Amino acid sequence: MSIVVNLDVVLARKKIRSRQLAADIGITEPNVSLLKSGKVRGIRFETLSKICRVLDCQPGDILEYRDEASTPH
Repeated sequence: MSIVVNLDVVLARKKIRSRQLAADIGITEPNVSLLKSGKVRGIRFETLSKICRVLDCQPGDILEYRDEASTPH
C-alpha cells in the first residue's frame, strides 16, 4: 500500500501509550493497534480528527504517501 501510517512514531514522540490514546478518543486498544500497524483499509475523518486533537498534530504527521513505483523492491 502506498499510504504509510506513522501513528506509532507520533505516539513515541509525544510519550503517549496506545491505551491512553484509545481511552482519550473512544476506540478500543486493538483498533489503535490495527491503526499503528497499518492493517486498516480506512480511517474515519472523525477518528483522525480526535487523534490529531489528542496528539496535537496534523493528519500529515500520521499519514504519509509513498510512491511504490519509485521505491526499489
